[in-house]
Amino acid sequence: MKAAVWHGTKDIRIEEVNLKPLASDEVTIKVAYAGICGSDLHEYQEGPVLIPTTFPDPLTNEAAPIVLGHEFSGVVEAVGTDVYDFQVGDHVAVNPAITKRESPDDVDVYDGYSFIGLSNDGGLAPYVNVSVQNLYHLPQNFSLKSAAVMEPAAVAVQAVKETDLSFGQTVVIFGAGPIGVLLAEVARAAGASRIVVVDLAEVRLQKALEIGATDTVNASQVVDVEQKIAQILPDGADVSFEVAGVQETFDQAVAVTKPRGFVVVVSIFPQPIRLDIRKLMNAGVRIVTSIAYSRQTFQQTVDLVISGQLKVEPLITSEIRLADFLKKGLLPLIGDPSEEKILVNLTKSK
Repeated sequence: MKAAVWHGTKDIRIEEVNLKPLASDEVTIKVAYAGICGSDLHEYQEGPVLIPTTFPDPLTNEAAPIVLGHEFSGVVEAVGTDVYDFQVGDHVAVNPAITKRESPDDVDVYDGYSFIGLSNDGGLAPYVNVSVQNLYHLPQNFSLKSAAVMEPAAVAVQAVKETDLSFGQTVVIFGAGPIGVLLAEVARAAGASRIVVVDLAEVRLQKALEIGATDTVNASQVVDVEQKIAQILPDGADVSFEVAGVQETFDQAVAVTKPRGFVVVVSIFPQPIRLDIRKLMNAGVRIVTSIAYSRQTFQQTVDLVISGQLKVEPLITSEIRLADFLKKGLLPLIGDPSEEKILVNLTKSK
């Protein structure tokens, strides 16, 4: 079968691979849709970031070359001998986080975490084997397209849960990529009264307004971003989310947040950034990081999306074939700000 395989920086190939043997606690998923994530872009442009190369991943015992794809949905094609909760034909969403599962759920995501599609073979292939521990049942009539966007939605839900955000509070989000836009929607669902999204691309800001933002700031059109935000939120933000992954927006997030407020870093920074601890202490803000989600959060996200309380499908801007992964997938996400979430349709081989 053909798959999108990471071999190295700027080296992702659509090539023939074999499906690994099915373990007793795994199911084979016939993949329907797989999303292209910012993590995939980082691995393409600057990697390896999370992909193991020199030594095998300690939790999966695998290393590059790796089949990418950690945002995906599909239908159970086969089940292992010890699988009883899933059967052939079940529709499933996939939580790609792999941990030791030795700690309570609220900290387990950081208990040596690895990811399907980054630490072992993922869903950018027609078939993939996944442990039942990572699967969530879906209604048969639920959109598998929407199910493929549950993973980034879970990132946003967990990031909001890391704060004390409550009804009537204010939020600033730096970066209107998929996670930033989803954060606007989740913050609105959590009761935020003003949600300001900052980005350089007007088309992305309009998408943020469509999904959850109340105000936007186009950083390419204002002289002073912090001053513009102060005009909208004179008392500052209760919570700021840094989703752009650059020094400037990190500094701005700290500057616009109220004393005792939260700055939540959700970005994967490709390069180290400077942290002026005196400025942090003078500002009195609290820094929180959030990269993934607990099992409880993923289930909550599945429930929210299935019920329609979180609408993720408006985030999808394009649907492509696996053969076009580089030309119509990765490269447009790098250079075209109108693209938010591109899905690879694995049901179409041609």
